[in-house]
Amino acid sequence: MNNEQPIIVGLDIGTTKIAVIAGRKNEYGKLEILGFGKANSNGVKHGQVLNIDETIKAIRSALENCFASNPNLDVNEVYVGIAGHHIKSLQTRGDIVRQRTEEEITQKEIDQLIDDQYKTYIPAGDQIIDVIPQEFTVDNFQNIPNPIGYGGVKIGANFHIITGDKNAIKNINRSVEKAGLITKDLVLQPLASSSAVMGQEDLEAGVAIVDIGGGTTDLAVFYEGILKHTAVIPFAGENITNDIKTGLGVLKTQAEQMKVQFGSALANEAKANAYITIPGLRGMPAKEISVKNLANIIQARMSEIMDFVTYHLKQVGLENRMLNGGIILTGGGSQLKHLIQLTEYVTGLPARIGFPNEHLAGGHIEELAKPTYSTCIGLILKGYDDFEHNRKMFDKEYKKMDVPSALKNNGAEEVAVETEEEVNENEMARRKNLTGFWGKFKDRIIDLFKEEEDKHL
Repeated sequence: MNNEQPIIVGLDIGTTKIAVIAGRKNEYGKLEILGFGKANSNGVKHGQVLNIDETIKAIRSALENCFASNPNLDVNEVYVGIAGHHIKSLQTRGDIVRQRTEEEITQKEIDQLIDDQYKTYIPAGDQIIDVIPQEFTVDNFQNIPNPIGYGGVKIGANFHIITGDKNAIKNINRSVEKAGLITKDLVLQPLASSSAVMGQEDLEAGVAIVDIGGGTTDLAVFYEGILKHTAVIPFAGENITNDIKTGLGVLKTQAEQMKVQFGSALANEAKANAYITIPGLRGMPAKEISVKNLANIIQARMSEIMDFVTYHLKQVGLENRMLNGGIILTGGGSQLKHLIQLTEYVTGLPARIGFPNEHLAGGHIEELAKPTYSTCIGLILKGYDDFEHNRKMFDKEYKKMDVPSALKNNGAEEVAVETEEEVNENEMARRKNLTGFWGKFKDRIIDLFKEEEDKHL
């Protein structure tokens, strides 16, 4: 069975690093990492590809490192994360009146409903990246997670539409293409991170996933099993490094090193009499830097980021302890000391660090269990969602065909046409990623829990 599973590759084009991870699910539904490579990123600012040539070089370098870790690997198609402050989201409502009311609701009708949302008016220069159904209604029945199999005259749904700048999207696609790869799908980074660090209980309790990267802080808010809100905050780890560099008059590399080694998100927790010695430049005397001053600079910027998170939660009416699962911090920036305490203080919600290791099979490289790789591992899981959904759809459609009766009526041609239509339907579903994030997410998590139970029995 393991060999039947495809190898899926995630490509995380970040502001500070570019990571390529190839993985395949084992018989327990866990990800076995088959290849891993990373490289420093120079062409990306605040999550957006600005210098295409530099980005191509970095992608190729990460790819080479991935091949070095596993020379037998063959990488063509990749799932790519997208972020940047050009990302916007909006809520829409869609309804269709059904043609065949005597039959149950089918996937085709849901696809039609979602497809219609791609015609939503958005500002010129923007492009729809994804359409995610939140909850459905059938006639007067509301809050239906999946209406397939229901009967009714009218189906409707609320949708979360994610849009991005056309040029920014084009730059990502060009960089990937010129590095010799094909973009299988563009996935919003906070959604990828969420799938890597969130479990079924989190989804039910309601959580905010805060992914603090190098150039952007990505936010995804889930409530009552539904994706309620997404946002990209244009401040993150690199801003903190620049603040340290400017505030303390040191080099950027020194600022980054101090942040990682001695940094704290709470000035009160820093020792008042501790100092860091920085060697002087070109014969100048060494600098003594107070650990407390360093913490003050980090706390100021981190508090600002958390204020943005609180602002977005207020936008959707989910502050004031309504999210029982609290805040899950992930991404490279989440590894700062005392960040959990600061987050709880600023937002008033419980917080914890989200690690992607619950989806990883044993024996993986230790580094990959760090929050830094949540997005990349989430991209592979997203690829598996697509693969498993398409396979289920094909199996379902294939079983529905009554080949013998069609042949009895000399309908061999009819059967062939039907099969072609199914292939087109599958292709359309694959391309547009028209299945709801929540539906697929729930199915995968339930499968994982079943497999875990089977293992323990």
